Amino acid sequence: MTELDVAGQVVELVRRLAGPDAQAEVAVTRHDLALTRFANSFIHQNVAESGVSLRLRLHVDGRTAAGGGSLVDADGLRALVERTVAAARLCPPDPAWPGLTPPTAVRSSGILDEDTAYSEPDARADRVRAFVDAVGGLEAAGYCRTSYRSGAFANSAGHTAQGRTTEAAMDGIARAGGADGVARLCADRLADLDGAALGARAAGKARAAADPVELRPGRYEVVLEPAAVADLLQNFSWYGFNGKRYAERQSFAEPGAAQFDPSVTLVDDPLHGSALPYDLEGTARRALTLVEAGVTRAVAHDRRSGAEVGGGSTGHGMVGASTFGPIPRNLRLLAPTGTGGPFDGGADATPGAVADRDTAALVAGVRRGLLVSDFWYTRVLDPKSLVITGLTRNGVWLVEDGVPTRAVRDFRFTESYPRALAPGAVLGLGRRPVRQPDRLDGVWWEAPPLRLAAWNFTGGASG
Repeated sequence: MTELDVAGQVVELVRRLAGPDAQAEVAVTRHDLALTRFANSFIHQNVAESGVSLRLRLHVDGRTAAGGGSLVDADGLRALVERTVAAARLCPPDPAWPGLTPPTAVRSSGILDEDTAYSEPDARADRVRAFVDAVGGLEAAGYCRTSYRSGAFANSAGHTAQGRTTEAAMDGIARAGGADGVARLCADRLADLDGAALGARAAGKARAAADPVELRPGRYEVVLEPAAVADLLQNFSWYGFNGKRYAERQSFAEPGAAQFDPSVTLVDDPLHGSALPYDLEGTARRALTLVEAGVTRAVAHDRRSGAEVGGGSTGHGMVGASTFGPIPRNLRLLAPTGTGGPFDGGADATPGAVADRDTAALVAGVRRGLLVSDFWYTRVLDPKSLVITGLTRNGVWLVEDGVPTRAVRDFRFTESYPRALAPGAVLGLGRRPVRQPDRLDGVWWEAPPLRLAAWNFTGGASG
């Protein structure tokens, strides 16, 4: 029985058990996830899971409830409908119910790689081996994962949708004398993950980060590598371009205002890779321009938050949206037209600190500043202005006259992310974006390296 068959059966059960006037929407997803973890340069865990999830939301007698399950036999489907109908009877009235998605066309993204969907553990182990060999005797740790999703949607308004997608990701570190270097990549195909290239990058960064010096806190010009830029995009998604927060006036976003540097264009682009072509409410996903040449254009909405502001859904319905809001989960910082390529390091550069031509071009323009590999443990201090505090990790270098001259100890920072990318604050973007994996598969952030006029470092990492 296909996912669409299951969704259709649940809709019919709702009609029989809750009456013909009940409105129901059903999403059925099969998910196959395989993960190979390694530590101390050895694979220590290989796991795989396969399951089906069902999500039913219904509106009956002016009340709304949602339920979920994983049993797709007749008894399981009936039990799901019965308990969701019972829950609806106990819920308060829902006058803001936005209704169901009407029948509309949903086109497939067309991104499905059979070799990734049905990959064997050996294929992931080969990439781990290549990573470990490339670090040249350093300690290595990380993971390689593959994911396959197939799903279907149906509602009682007659709308249906289907899709399939694959994803592969690798995230690894190399350690040299207490200094770590990182390399991450997310792709639609396992074949696009080069374990040796990632391992060489991580090892070069780790060796270059050895023996760091203490540097005074302050505001520094920075070059942020894609791993660090990904943290900006993630927080923009959760707190800035979130339609619920915008409707509640808890977001910095002001559509129509030039809030960013003209070089900044942000697009949520789920069909660029690794996402089903419809959201949890059955709305077709599409590219949504959030910022265009520095001007904020839109925020993400599901049907409910869109109705609250007099608009519609942008295809961002998701589990939990009624609580924390709909968010973009495939955000891209678009690079200037052009392509980048590998970088050989250069005779006068700290070996490994600069690992690609894009970053090298940005670093070359810095008179005195910092090259930052990665951020972590970032926490929001002020959601409205999006002031964030967090730490650097996996390598920071002092740049003098366009050359990384020495490794620097990690910093704590406190910075308003929108202010850091405000008009005049962006001094350059690399030409080759790199897709960074999130902890959740199907969620990713894509950006080139980024040069900013100032970043506020407030103390050492232990402060």
